[in-house]
Amino acid sequence: MLSVLLLVPIIGAAIVAFLPMGESKRLRQFTAIIATLVFAWIVYLLTQFDLSNSGFQFSEYLSWVQPIGLSYSLGVDGLSMPLLALNGLLTWIAIYSSRGDIERPRLYYSLILLVNAGVSGALMAQNLLLFVIFYELELIPFYLLIGIWGGKKRGYAATKFLLYTAVSGLLVLAAFLGLAFLSATPNFDYNSITTEGLGLTTQLVLLTLLLVGFGIKIPLVPLHTWMPDAYVESSPSTAILLGGVLAKLGTYGLVRFGLQLFPETWSLVAPGLAAIGTVSVVYGAMAAIAQKDIKRMVAYSSIGHMGYILVAAAAGTELSVLGAVAQMVSHGLILALLFYLVGIVEQKAGTRELDVLNGLMNPIRGLPLTSALLIMAGMGSAGIPGLVGFAAEFIVFQGSFTTFPIPVLVCIIASGLTAVYFVILLNRTCFGKLDNETAYYPKVLLTERIPAFVLTVTILFLGLQPNWMIRWIKPYTTSVAVNPTGLQIAQVETQK
Repeated sequence: MLSVLLLVPIIGAAIVAFLPMGESKRLRQFTAIIATLVFAWIVYLLTQFDLSNSGFQFSEYLSWVQPIGLSYSLGVDGLSMPLLALNGLLTWIAIYSSRGDIERPRLYYSLILLVNAGVSGALMAQNLLLFVIFYELELIPFYLLIGIWGGKKRGYAATKFLLYTAVSGLLVLAAFLGLAFLSATPNFDYNSITTEGLGLTTQLVLLTLLLVGFGIKIPLVPLHTWMPDAYVESSPSTAILLGGVLAKLGTYGLVRFGLQLFPETWSLVAPGLAAIGTVSVVYGAMAAIAQKDIKRMVAYSSIGHMGYILVAAAAGTELSVLGAVAQMVSHGLILALLFYLVGIVEQKAGTRELDVLNGLMNPIRGLPLTSALLIMAGMGSAGIPGLVGFAAEFIVFQGSFTTFPIPVLVCIIASGLTAVYFVILLNRTCFGKLDNETAYYPKVLLTERIPAFVLTVTILFLGLQPNWMIRWIKPYTTSVAVNPTGLQIAQVETQK
């Protein structure tokens, strides 16, 4: 059942790549149909998912390259299932929101489908080497998506992205190789890997490799320098996948392979991780306030919101890990909406500069509906009650406070700074008097509004009914928390 999520986009990418040259719009429609089928299958899996089962479900296993311990092992649980749904939805959004006249459409849409397959494979992989293969599969597609269809500095941004993410993959691979060889594990299957028998120093070295590797992918301060350039120079569709999907592989890896495989060692580094997460939150907010480019402002805001996830994961309580996974989903949805709306503003107004934009709320000559949705997205990012951002952040703060009260208080204060830079953004772009020299902005077509409507409804629905998101995650966090070798020990050791 899980292999469908790999085979359909990969086969679809091959078909799109070798189709006879046709119109870009028709290729987009065909690719959107493939993405719809993939997302529909994920929805079907959600309906078949057993909420009383805390282990891996829909498991598939095939011995692949036995001499090196590589197997085709797939499975999903409460940690990976919500992120699979997020990947499927945002892939459809990215395809649908792509320009109808995009150049080299066959290559473009094939790369997006390969990204979808790579991310899904990494989320489902239950073999460490298989995870690394999928983890690195998206590297070249994203490099090309940025380098070919990006902005003026796309070459620089794409190369920087490639170098950083390549180092990330090498560090993760080195940690997995060391973990398997030093523990004398016969293969790289997740259920076979154990840290028992490894010295504390060895565990710290291996865990540090994972933290740095996944920290680059998230990205966390000070490993974030590739991110603003990559996000800003990417097209809106690519930025949606970068921030909404790719970054989640980093946070997923921290929880799956860092916290779960090294529970006792995790307790030793947890205070430092909470401090780094807090610094990321404050730095992201302060850097966003200083920006004049609204797309760069949104990019820096992403750093702060990913810091919440690190603080929650560092706390290691049942509720905080629940909040960390919920924040992954919340951040992906809100960031995707922000990047999409910023793309609409740039397309219609011809600029992203705060000093130039004003009066977009003008009901006759402006972009009133886009401005209204932008205000709603800003409220969601600031954690206003009734939206999914509030639900996720509240769980993060409540679950982490008992373990790290001071970092959580700093994060709560920094969440107020989030409101500051979004008020700056919205006040300068949406309100004020529209410059007469700009005449009339082109109207936003109904078809252009559909992705924004889908994301807005999802953000609002999950904000009013967060249990529809939490119900899939809770069995996983509960099982890990009561595991005598899991989160409970990590929490107790941290408190000691």
